[in-house]
Amino acid sequence: MKFVEEEPKELIVLGAIKNGVSKFDKIKKTTKIDAEELNAILEKLEERGLISVHEKKGLFGPKIKIVTTEKGDSEVDERVHELQEKWNQMSLLYKQGDKTKLKQYMDDNRSFLPTMMFFGIMDIMMFSMMFSMMGMMMSDYMPQESIPEGLDGAEGADGMDGGFDGSDGGFDFDIGF
Repeated sequence: MKFVEEEPKELIVLGAIKNGVSKFDKIKKTTKIDAEELNAILEKLEERGLISVHEKKGLFGPKIKIVTTEKGDSEVDERVHELQEKWNQMSLLYKQGDKTKLKQYMDDNRSFLPTMMFFGIMDIMMFSMMFSMMGMMMSDYMPQESIPEGLDGAEGADGMDGGFDGSDGGFDFDIGF
């Protein structure tokens, strides 16, 4: 069953759980998904047999731990592999310099971009340069909260346009002496 196309957030939540984030509040913080939506996603994942919820008695009341099932683990692995293949295709189009095909591919796979970023699949510098090459901004394709700080400029990841600025290109260090 391919749920990624319908709801990339489900894969992000499943991936967070697989990586050891097992408590509701920590999943919420890690995935940046509000409580109501997260609860609905967790219910869907549990219905599909991708996660299981374990309740233990603790000193201060019940403790709830959410873990992936074997089925959930293999689902994450399979989807991450597919995302890696999509990233490889985007990288290839970028390296070939084909702006039109790259833009089309990114348009067709828009919903996967935040998921690729969450799983650390994409090379952030190259991703930023892709947008620079097309004269676009990441926020045209991704929610602002998914974009690492300082990486939404169309100029490139460091905010520079890559042009010659007249400096000698050296480093200026203040070592405090």
